[in-house]
Amino acid sequence: MEDNKLALLIDSDNVSAKYLTGILDELTQYGVTTYRRIYGDFTSPANAKWSEKLLEKSIIPIQQFSNTAG
Repeated sequence: MEDNKLALLIDSDNVSAKYLTGILDELTQYGVTTYRRIYGDFTSPANAKWSEKLLEKSIIPIQQFSNTAG
């Protein structure tokens, strides 16, 4: 297999943290994930589960404050 370089960009509002392991396992079949970013409002309680996984999986959070409610 070639050394394909992949980027993982996550929208934390639309993907549950429980799927992260499966996503990373799937990506290893296609190459090496060298760029891992997650975008979301990490001040929100809805994203609390993501905060636990970020350091464990070397994902860099990018804070995006919510512009609207709901």
